[in-house]
Amino acid sequence: GWNMPWEFGSLIEMLMENVDGAENVIFSTHCQNDLGLATANSLSGALNGARQLECTINGIGERAGNASLEEICMALALKGDEQFKGGPGSGKLYTGVNPVHISPTSKMVSEYTGMACQPHKAIVGANAFKHESGIHQDGMIKNKATYEIMTPESIGLMRGDTQSGAGIVLGKHSGRNAIGTRLKELGYDLDLEKLNAVFARFKEVAEKKKGGLEDEDLEALVMDQSGLTNQLWQVTGLQVATGMSGIPTATVKMRGPDGVERYVAATGTGPVDAVYKAIDQIIGVSVQLEDYSMNSVTEGIEALACTRVVLSPVVGGPNDNNPLISKERKFSGSGSDTDIVIASARAYTSAINKLLKWTMKRRQSEEGEETSDGSAGDAVPVAASEPVAVSS
Repeated sequence: GWNMPWEFGSLIEMLMENVDGAENVIFSTHCQNDLGLATANSLSGALNGARQLECTINGIGERAGNASLEEICMALALKGDEQFKGGPGSGKLYTGVNPVHISPTSKMVSEYTGMACQPHKAIVGANAFKHESGIHQDGMIKNKATYEIMTPESIGLMRGDTQSGAGIVLGKHSGRNAIGTRLKELGYDLDLEKLNAVFARFKEVAEKKKGGLEDEDLEALVMDQSGLTNQLWQVTGLQVATGMSGIPTATVKMRGPDGVERYVAATGTGPVDAVYKAIDQIIGVSVQLEDYSMNSVTEGIEALACTRVVLSPVVGGPNDNNPLISKERKFSGSGSDTDIVIASARAYTSAINKLLKWTMKRRQSEEGEETSDGSAGDAVPVAASEPVAVSS
């Protein structure tokens, strides 16, 4: 357990050369993992003549464990005919193990013993064939052999089409190429502007959410950003205080079309109501909340919340700095975040942005009609010389 690989290999070599009748017996290794060298020592023993390597599934064993069966098997499967030449025998080492049973057997042992594998365990760890780094994901999308010396299918792990078929884990280190590729696989062929908007939002959420984002989370972000390109107003800061004994209060900071940030504090019946009243005051609109719904995109405490609101304008309301035109039309908005209050604020802002854009287009259309209405049609007067009186 405490030998270096070259020490252990020399020991096997010395025994093979100096023990009478050594050629008629099988030398066996049984290496402990005190220094994390059990697999390396076992392979060194095999290189120098040992033909029986004692090992265990997942490397379980006394103290720090034993040599790992899956590591030894795959090392010999990949390097047995290249790196083990020159030793006793044919020079090509192999095992009788069918590697496609490695992953199922590893899971079975973990289940029966209650000893879970560490996620970064070689060959059978949960992260062994997953890629979160942006440069890794780009390489895997182009060619899986860039970072994987063996396929997960070769050890019985059927990856299929999940995670882009390349173990792509969408996390905070993921790049734009990985996000765009996965969105296309999900049926979203976004233009560059929308992709950049989704990617920017993805990075914000991924910083908060551990374990990466699922496909459902990514689809929620697409919905979240669908109406936010060239947005007029954007929530840049939000803080709420609420509880059983206090009045729910929200302080909201927003950036408007002029690029100036404004903030307002407001109270309400709850934190979301307080946030909505603050937004109304900053933007200067009066609206009626017609519908509010929220659902969890995935399971767990860190699940992404997706909020949808429907609102309609109120003519003559208390915040009519931006007079609205139609009170019959309704506008919807969606927002996603791991924080339900932020998700609610994003959905509300999205709906108001749609309302303001529609109002602007409607005004422009009506102004155009007024300009073109007249007895002279659209004719433009032309400068002329002073009239001249002519005598008959």
